[in-house]
Amino acid sequence: MELSASKTFRDDVDNNGQVLLQEANDAEIFISSNVHEVQLVDDAHYDMRHERRGVAAIFNHRHFLHAHERKGTDEDCANISQVLSDLQFDVRVYRDLTKKKLKEVLDKLSEEDHKNNDCLMVVIMTHGDDDVLQAYDATFPVDRLWENFVGKACPSLLGKPKLFFIQACRGSCTDTGVQVQQFIKQTDRVGSTSSARELPQPIILPGRSKSIQHAIPSMADLLVMYSTYKGHYSWRNPSSGSWFLQTLSYELRAHGTNKELLQLLTTVSRKVAYHFQSCVPSDNSMNNRKQMPCIVSMLTKLVYFPEK
Repeated sequence: MELSASKTFRDDVDNNGQVLLQEANDAEIFISSNVHEVQLVDDAHYDMRHERRGVAAIFNHRHFLHAHERKGTDEDCANISQVLSDLQFDVRVYRDLTKKKLKEVLDKLSEEDHKNNDCLMVVIMTHGDDDVLQAYDATFPVDRLWENFVGKACPSLLGKPKLFFIQACRGSCTDTGVQVQQFIKQTDRVGSTSSARELPQPIILPGRSKSIQHAIPSMADLLVMYSTYKGHYSWRNPSSGSWFLQTLSYELRAHGTNKELLQLLTTVSRKVAYHFQSCVPSDNSMNNRKQMPCIVSMLTKLVYFPEK
């Protein structure tokens, strides 16, 4: 499958054009003397041997009270929902939620018992601006997505990966790109093959687990991947969906069970950066623009999604 921007429709951006409401709602600083038990199974890999993979909450925003429709988002939603279901996530899709309802969903999700889950994943597709996202009726701070799940807020997710993927603009700048002439040096085939070999999926042998008491940072084990970097547009094709989620869905489908997650996400970044370019021939200021995803990782171990 070749990843390229369709030229059937002009590309669009996920910027709502204006900030309707932004409340000063800083995330709580979690300070606690409580001791939570976390079983140390392997120092290098997250334990993915729980009974369930975990919840994947998908927030799909197409229609808004004060912003234009996001055509193509339903294609993104269908693709990522199917892929995550195939990876054995408990997929829950929420459409066009108000700010209040979205907060309620996140609150209830954090109150669930995730003890028997490997991890948590949240995917949101919406309009956005600098550090804010758009619900159906109003904006909210982007860190509202994960503040319920870090530190002591959700004890049953302590020591487990919490993964957030955000398809939204982060400003109104466009990336014109830089012309690069690339020279590829022919190297020894055997050496090239070995250096590019995919790392094997780790095998964690069952054994006697040992419970130890130790402290971890409040923000540990969190990964946030933005479709674009701060201040810039995020592109979406009204026919085939956003560049970012098209590519993420493709890579998870092809390699979700055998590649380490950050390795896979680096491939997503590379393909979005190199394989896509905006097609808006009627507007020179928006035509032939590029996009660079941004990964913010506070993961402390390797993440794999082996078949259960």
